[in-house]
Amino acid sequence: MRTAREMGFDEDQQHEIGISLRECMVNAVVHGNRYSSKKKVHFFVAHTPERLEIVIGDEGEGFDKSKLPDPLAEENLLRQSGRGVLMMQAFMDEFEVGRRDPSGTEVRMVKYKAAAG
Repeated sequence: MRTAREMGFDEDQQHEIGISLRECMVNAVVHGNRYSSKKKVHFFVAHTPERLEIVIGDEGEGFDKSKLPDPLAEENLLRQSGRGVLMMQAFMDEFEVGRRDPSGTEVRMVKYKAAAG
């Protein structure tokens, strides 16, 4: 979050990045690694003046994003969880989920700075 501030993202953008980052980390610990103290969460941040890239990986069994329940479906509207991926997709400019080698899931998120206009 310090990097996002230093890059000049405004308060709303910092909030969106923060939510995305926290949701992704929680998913890695809870759903990916299933709270295993033997598994790690891998975290990488890179930036240029125009973009912030965050990569988070777990050591779990992986998952198929297409099999996630639709958080907007009527039967899921009142559920306490299940909206993290939807928020990350909405708040970040790029959102990719892939397999991590040798096992696990890796999420890559990018937020671009708005061009000064």
